[in-house]
Amino acid sequence: MLIAVVACGLLAFAMLTVQKHQAKPEPVDRAAALRDKGYATTHTRTPRAPHDPYPGKATTGLVVHPQRTVGLYDAPDGKPFAKLSPQEFGDTWLPAIARAGGWLQVMLPSKPNGSTGWVRAGLMSTGHTPYVIRVHLRTTQLELYRDRALVGAWRVAVGAPKTPTPTGRTFVLGQFTDPAQSFSPVILPLGTHSATLDNFGGGPGTVAIHGWTDPKVFGHAVSHGCIRVPREALFQLRQVPIGTLVMIDDS
Repeated sequence: MLIAVVACGLLAFAMLTVQKHQAKPEPVDRAAALRDKGYATTHTRTPRAPHDPYPGKATTGLVVHPQRTVGLYDAPDGKPFAKLSPQEFGDTWLPAIARAGGWLQVMLPSKPNGSTGWVRAGLMSTGHTPYVIRVHLRTTQLELYRDRALVGAWRVAVGAPKTPTPTGRTFVLGQFTDPAQSFSPVILPLGTHSATLDNFGGGPGTVAIHGWTDPKVFGHAVSHGCIRVPREALFQLRQVPIGTLVMIDDS
């Protein structure tokens, strides 16, 4: 089931080591240029966003959080195409994938999948996550790594052929409970979307990692795109910080 993206009771997540920076105001011309720009969220589309140049590459674990609304640019010192909010499912933490001078390129939760944007590094708080989640669709296996050491591996359920789980690198966008759902005590929305369902259950087709009540689904491609995991896997996964990298491949 793709999530409806109704956050009901945000959960605390694993602690990040955070370094605060003094926020500097946007230059006047850039601030004016941002007024008509929409936000990059799981509900929106950012067609002018640069595409992820290395979708199969791991990151350093650097994650960043905007201290306030900041601009997203198509290149360092480039043109703004959207804004980034400090809040989505709680604090917004995004993986940084490149650095150029005083700029950082970050992964975005907006459509199309693989969207990125450049932000001013001085306007961001920084942290580090030692975790990486890897999902292999053909073998229906999820692996959790910490500092490159395997923490655990589990058989999971992935997207059915008509509603496949999208491949590439994405990230844990948030963590929430939804009392209206009985299939999982916690849901971890990702920064990626179904390629075949523009909306589902009232939400924008956001793919998530979540539990499932029937263990018979594990090892099969049966979902609407989400990754259904057993209880012990969900217990481990809910410990990872927001912004943690998720690598999904066809192997």
